[in-house]
Amino acid sequence: MALANKFLTKAELEAGEPAYPLRLAHCNECGHVQLPDRVPPAAMFEDYLYMSSLSETLVNHLHGLAAAVVDWAKLAPNALVLDIGCNDCTLLEGFRAQKMNVLGMDPAVNLAPVAKKKGIEVVNDFFGLASARRLRERFGPAKAITATNVFPHIPALDDFVAGLDVMLDTDGVFVVEAHYLLDLLDQAAFDTIYHEHVSYWSLDAMQKLFNPRGFEVVDCRRLPIHHGQLRAFIQRKGVRPVSAAVTAQLAQEREYGVPGREPLDKLAAQAHQVRQQLRSTLDELKGKGMKVAGYGAPAKGSTLLTFAGVNSGDLEWIADRSPLKQGRYTPDSHIPVVPAERILEEQPDYLLVLAWNFVDEIVRQQAEYRSRGGKFILPVPEVKILQ
Repeated sequence: MALANKFLTKAELEAGEPAYPLRLAHCNECGHVQLPDRVPPAAMFEDYLYMSSLSETLVNHLHGLAAAVVDWAKLAPNALVLDIGCNDCTLLEGFRAQKMNVLGMDPAVNLAPVAKKKGIEVVNDFFGLASARRLRERFGPAKAITATNVFPHIPALDDFVAGLDVMLDTDGVFVVEAHYLLDLLDQAAFDTIYHEHVSYWSLDAMQKLFNPRGFEVVDCRRLPIHHGQLRAFIQRKGVRPVSAAVTAQLAQEREYGVPGREPLDKLAAQAHQVRQQLRSTLDELKGKGMKVAGYGAPAKGSTLLTFAGVNSGDLEWIADRSPLKQGRYTPDSHIPVVPAERILEEQPDYLLVLAWNFVDEIVRQQAEYRSRGGKFILPVPEVKILQ
């Protein structure tokens, strides 16, 4: 499969695109779920086309996260907060509103001007031991370090944790928000599997990573954002007692069959079922002369389209609000991405919702389309049509 977030320009269509194996592996020793085939991070993250601020739901969530971290850690005004993989600094804007001293780190060079316009300093680099030493020398230790939708991207976990050890203050907190393995399994969200997501975290696996390295998960929350995430609060051992929420969540994982393999076998079967259902649905609509387009061009959509063999013969175009993706073409399937205004201009009969994790927001935004008789196709966890 091509890289899920590498949307192509017209000129790049003719040049071809590199493809990499995409396989999901389960470790028989520790139970961690991960990709065994790795892609160099620079190929995926130095030119990045996803922006957090384009979703109202996500903006509200991230600003709420900032307030929650400040409250949980009892951060004093002007405490240093570092956001790893800060993207367009939506989360850091929330921390700044909470009177924190904010710093971002992100390898995406193309997003740096966005941060600059917001007056937030961003260091263009990957986080690890070497870069953490440079940060510590320049800015001092951080009272809080956050990584939202970033922790699954980290291939060199030992180096990352060593960087935390350098950059995090003695009583500081590292806060992770990552898609949660139980939710992925529960919702058959196989489209979340793509090369950027090296790890698919359970709480059990997080503990097995941090405990031998002097840290521990001291608190956690399950969240509905995206298709379900885990928020974990990680500190050095002994800073505070481990909460009952951690014990309860580990028990829930064991009841579900994690860290065993059986839930993953079920996921594989569900993925093949969705592929068959989606192909049948699109072929049937095409046979009836219906006009079908897509809504949302997230990276997860690339996995779904490629796996199901959907291309420009099935979807005329995909509408997306991101100006970074408009005018480009989807990886592998080469479907044109157009502005969202195209929906009401052409009024397709059906919209395949690729960003199905934001379906409520999308249906709200497209109320006019729906009132004219437009219908939405939801692909996961099973294909269904919203009238």
